[in-house]
Amino acid sequence: MTIGLVGATGLVGQEILGALARRRFPVAGLRLWASRRSQGRRIRFGGRQYPVVALADPEFDGCDIVFFAGTEGEKGASARFASRAVAAGAVVIDNGADFRMDRKVPLVVPEVNPGDLQGHRGIIANPNCSTIQMVVALAPIHRVFGLKRIVVATYQSVSGAGRGGVEALRAEMQNEKCKIKNALFTRPIAGNVIPQIGDFTDLGYSAEEWKMVRETRKIFHDESIAVNATTVRVPVMTGHSESVYFVTRKAAVLRQIEGLLRRAPGISYSRERYHTPLEVAGRDEVFISRLRPDPSAPGAFVLWVVADNLRKGAATNAVQIAEALVGRAGRRPRK
Repeated sequence: MTIGLVGATGLVGQEILGALARRRFPVAGLRLWASRRSQGRRIRFGGRQYPVVALADPEFDGCDIVFFAGTEGEKGASARFASRAVAAGAVVIDNGADFRMDRKVPLVVPEVNPGDLQGHRGIIANPNCSTIQMVVALAPIHRVFGLKRIVVATYQSVSGAGRGGVEALRAEMQNEKCKIKNALFTRPIAGNVIPQIGDFTDLGYSAEEWKMVRETRKIFHDESIAVNATTVRVPVMTGHSESVYFVTRKAAVLRQIEGLLRRAPGISYSRERYHTPLEVAGRDEVFISRLRPDPSAPGAFVLWVVADNLRKGAATNAVQIAEALVGRAGRRPRK
């Protein structure tokens, strides 16, 4: 199977290649694109060297699946080139935001809504990183008890902003007096927290916060769920953390919620210890701990959810989508 990758040199692009190798996806050929500054680079995969081509006028003939990593200099690439890839016979898996809320495009987390892949029209959207880990955590609960309300506060690492975010934090850490406003964050990030990810809307919510609201409802096929999000950038290199407060529609008790989490795919649940971003970096699971009831509200609970945003929050989820499309037998995906 021939795989195309747009954004091959970015953080997510590199993680997609790693996930393809780790999960032994049936890659027979590889075609790589990135921004002009990466032209001429060669990337080793499966014992071979593959050239990186500048993303100017890409040709996708012969590709079976094309991943759009959606980072760095390739932002917006899927809006320009995804339809061309589909016309050439490929299935597009897009990590960017261009198609997430398109009604004709499925927004998929394989542990949550794999059935949405049926009848896709050539483009499949990968949800936002903060949304992915939250819906993996809440899906088994929603299936049994329903969700009435979700209130989430996120603590998101700088790698969620791409390589530039990592470089900004490193530069500031090396210069404690650095107060220069960088291009990615509205305030210095070292030793700080920034309650803004994306532009603010007229209502005062950031773009990231609205993503979590809208994407969660689309993935769960339930516009009635009340979702409120506060998204915060923190000086952590990799790994997003979330405090998730939720209210169930049907009566539930702690042991029932705990039982669902222990059995759910893609989740590592612990009652005895909590997880931190440093501990889960390089892992594909969604880690859940600190499950507790709200003593003032029956049917309300709180979770602590941590995941590697470059893996399950982006690359691993994208490759899992590809696996669901082709099956373990390695069949060519059907549009």
